[in-house]
Amino acid sequence: MASSDRAAAGGPAAPARAGDPVTAATEAAVHRFNDAFNRHDVDGVMAVMTADCVFENTQPPPDGERFVGAAAVRGFWKRFFESTPGARFETEEIFATGERALVRWVFHWDDSGGHVRGVDVMRVRDGKVAEKLSYVKG
Repeated sequence: MASSDRAAAGGPAAPARAGDPVTAATEAAVHRFNDAFNRHDVDGVMAVMTADCVFENTQPPPDGERFVGAAAVRGFWKRFFESTPGARFETEEIFATGERALVRWVFHWDDSGGHVRGVDVMRVRDGKVAEKLSYVKG
């Protein structure tokens, strides 16, 4: 099931597949996560993640750092938002089917043009993000 988040970038968003509540819940969880991220709201981010969540960062190369469990993931987000006050996540596209989602994005770390493009591979369980694996171009 393809769904685009181009509305945030000025284009039309494709609707969720009618009659597929699991995919719709997955898309909704991804949108809630992205909204909380862009507010730099650690509590909001963690409210949409499972207690046993897994997050794999894009840094350091080649595999990125892995955080397991809500306490470890919360600690990462807290440090990240404190160290990157200009962080902004621009969704280019969301593709979801069932409990899986792929999010193509641009991450802006400041207002002077600094950015990187990448993809998140996400798994949602019971309306919350259980796994977020991040990859970047370059």
